[in-house]
Amino acid sequence: MPTSRNAKGVDIIAYNSDATKMITIQVKTLSIKTSVLLGRTLDKIIGDFWIIVNNIEKEPQTFVMFPDEVKLKAHKGVGKSGKVTHWIPTKEYSEFRDRWDRIGTAD
Repeated sequence: MPTSRNAKGVDIIAYNSDATKMITIQVKTLSIKTSVLLGRTLDKIIGDFWIIVNNIEKEPQTFVMFPDEVKLKAHKGVGKSGKVTHWIPTKEYSEFRDRWDRIGTAD
C-alpha cells in the first residue's frame, strides 16, 4: 500500500496475507547514479527499510538498506552560509545492490 505522494515518513506499508506482519519502507529515486540527499538532519530516516533506486531513466539499480546503515554511512557538510546538509554517496550504498533477501518473507 503506497502512501500519499510527498507524504512525510514512509512511502510503502506492506502486510502479509493475514496482516500479522507489517513492514515500512522509505524509497529514494534518482534519475542518475549519484549521491542521495538526506536533508538537514537525519531525523526523518525511519521505517524498517530504505530502498534507493538510481539510474531510473536508463537502467535502474536497487539498493536495500536498514535506516541505521543509512545514518551510519551519511556524510555531513556545512556550506559557506552555515547550512548543514547530509547525503549518502554512491560508494557508501553500492554494497547493498539487489539485497532483497534482507527484507525476508511474509512468514
